[in-house]
Amino acid sequence: MKLREIGEDRLLGRLLPDLPLAKVVVHGPGDDCAVVETRDRRNFFVLKTDCVVAGVHFLETAKAGDVGWKAMMRPLSDFAATSAVPQFALITLIAPEQAKVEWMEELYRGLRRAAKRFKVSIVGGETSSTSGPVAISVSVVGFVERGRCVSRRGGNVGDDLFVTGRLGGATKQKHLQFVPRIAESRWLTKNFSIHAMIDISDGLGADLPRLAAANRVGFTVETENLPLTRGAKIDDAISEGEDYELLFAISPRERTHLQREWRKKFRKLPLTRIGSLSQLSSKNKQLLQRGYAHFQQSG
Repeated sequence: MKLREIGEDRLLGRLLPDLPLAKVVVHGPGDDCAVVETRDRRNFFVLKTDCVVAGVHFLETAKAGDVGWKAMMRPLSDFAATSAVPQFALITLIAPEQAKVEWMEELYRGLRRAAKRFKVSIVGGETSSTSGPVAISVSVVGFVERGRCVSRRGGNVGDDLFVTGRLGGATKQKHLQFVPRIAESRWLTKNFSIHAMIDISDGLGADLPRLAAANRVGFTVETENLPLTRGAKIDDAISEGEDYELLFAISPRERTHLQREWRKKFRKLPLTRIGSLSQLSSKNKQLLQRGYAHFQQSG
């Protein structure tokens, strides 16, 4: 059996269930970040690693500084989905021997610029040679308060589904310049009870079903209400990915208050209700067009 025959989600379903987990693990594999208990009763320890690979996450013609920015911001977007505060990062750089030193220096300028944006200290890492394309892996650690930690699980039937920002068209340039919604996420968990949250990196068509599956519920989407980037179509918003916006579930009782306060706090950033979580049944056959799936893009 080849990876292209099962795809990313089914592969992880085969690999993750038997991993050993200590009792201190609050959220382990399968969520946006790993969250573990610490001796500090007020906070959880949060960990995330992510990577970018030439030809997969960026074109070889992309500016090195933009690649560095994206490499750092990808795991920070998962921190936003957990409402966590990033603190320290490790960088693993894998490159062929013919790679240009100047490109690597510019890459690190992008990494430093992104880290500085969220006061993250780059404290170490690793380098390795390869016969393949350039790859940069960034591991981030930080914390989240016990009362503000959010995961993909916790959503209820009837919850409203909201997304931040606009969807679609990110692959043209936004995916190299986006800013993770950490400030927005921290504001949300300070002022509201967010039941479940995920960042949209593989497209609404992939990430919304993952959120619903984590809660063993179905969902309804009002596609006509999807907030589209200028020039994007509904199919783009569903399937393209690389948006790095937040998708979250919240009680409908908080809808009016949330929308009113959001407009006051984030005047230039849309917040849109796109649907709700529903009962999971044989009648719930709504399928979104597939988002990005690793190992299956040639099929």
